[in-house]
Amino acid sequence: MPKSPQSHLDPRQPLVVDTTKLPRQPGATRALKRVVPAPADLGLELISVPEGSDLELDLSMTSVSEGVYVSGTVRGSLHGECGRCLNEIDSTFEVSLAEMFAYEDSTTEETTDEDEVGRMQGDLIDLEPAVRDAVVLTLPTNPLCRPDCPGLCPDCGVHFDDLPADHSHEDADPRWAALRNLTTPEE
Repeated sequence: MPKSPQSHLDPRQPLVVDTTKLPRQPGATRALKRVVPAPADLGLELISVPEGSDLELDLSMTSVSEGVYVSGTVRGSLHGECGRCLNEIDSTFEVSLAEMFAYEDSTTEETTDEDEVGRMQGDLIDLEPAVRDAVVLTLPTNPLCRPDCPGLCPDCGVHFDDLPADHSHEDADPRWAALRNLTTPEE
């Protein structure tokens, strides 16, 4: 069954890499170091990489018999909000990337599902899906501003750090109100 044709890659896109200068003999290696703008929607609901912020790629491209193996690290900045107290979070990240990209018409392309292995288009590789997977899969679904963040008081909504140690809200069930009068000493 023929595979559906992919849209043509634009070599001017920041995360599209041209491998023309990488010899197609197994073991040939080329370094790929560049700073590119982060694509849109790179993250989760509460924390993400700001669109257009710098992503530092420190990668190595290695020719293998069936394609190009890309490995290395991706670094950048994160912005979001704490899942407990809603304070802003600004931090950095560094994730490992390791992805195989099969040559067109290679045995790997014929023996694997379309989403198992990255595909090359001629000499071009689109790194965006691999970068997106590496970054998003390492992000916490409930990010914290700090590991011991106490969060917000569920009754008044004030950050617990800003409240006194003896902070409490009287939460008396109205059905017990008559009993409270029994324990109050008369004057």
